Amino acid sequence: MEIKIITIFCICYDYLKDINFKEDSQCKMNTAEIMTVALTATKFFGGNYERSRHFFESYGYMKMLSKSQFNRRLNKIDIAIWQGLFDIITQNFKSKNSEQAYIIDTFPVPVCHNIRINRSKIYKEEYYRGYNASKRQYFFGLKVAMITTLDHKPVEFTFAPASFHDSIISKKLDFNLPQNSKIYGDSAFSDQNFENLLNCSHKINPLFQRKSNSTNPHSLIDQYMIKKYRKSIETTFSMINNLLPKKIHSVTSFGFELKIFFFILSFALTFL
Repeated sequence: MEIKIITIFCICYDYLKDINFKEDSQCKMNTAEIMTVALTATKFFGGNYERSRHFFESYGYMKMLSKSQFNRRLNKIDIAIWQGLFDIITQNFKSKNSEQAYIIDTFPVPVCHNIRINRSKIYKEEYYRGYNASKRQYFFGLKVAMITTLDHKPVEFTFAPASFHDSIISKKLDFNLPQNSKIYGDSAFSDQNFENLLNCSHKINPLFQRKSNSTNPHSLIDQYMIKKYRKSIETTFSMINNLLPKKIHSVTSFGFELKIFFFILSFALTFL
């Protein structure tokens, strides 16, 4: 555990140094330490910042801020800082992906059970209610669209309300992948115009499973590869869900989404 925490701190510290992040000379905790406590919370304490803060304070690893001070400092970190750290990590994944093959899919992150929807203070709109086909049940919260390598490493993701269709959510992704990459997905992402756009503007070869009534089916070998590789991302989602607690505690939608970001970032860090 100590080695993993030290690794997280070193990555955060070096990253902030590389981007010439300006630190307040009077601060009790530097930003790298704040980031380390937050990521340690999602890695080892189910996203509970207070347990992570207490852990560092108990063992004397850092001069710890109070609970309210820590939360204020954490929320002051620009989301672009976190996104930049994730991008650097995933750039490493993409550069080592010799097969240049990727998978896209979505998974649900409920904010509460259906029976508690009327009491939800984070999201209230009806479009946050979605259907989880694998569990055959409705849920209230978000969908996460993610692109991963074949060996489970995340390279891109985005959030959307639970009712949004996969094909709509996928258009929020940047698809910042190397040229001539192949990306596999199920029929929910099938959209001929969007596939042509990816092929022409991004130089990516999308291989999304065709619908049964499609007039432009894939070759037999492509159908086999789609079926084979799509199963890999289910393992990835299971690994991420093992990090997630039964309920992600948050009082704002921004805090809820930030914690999901941290869980995915913590998951990415395990591959370094």
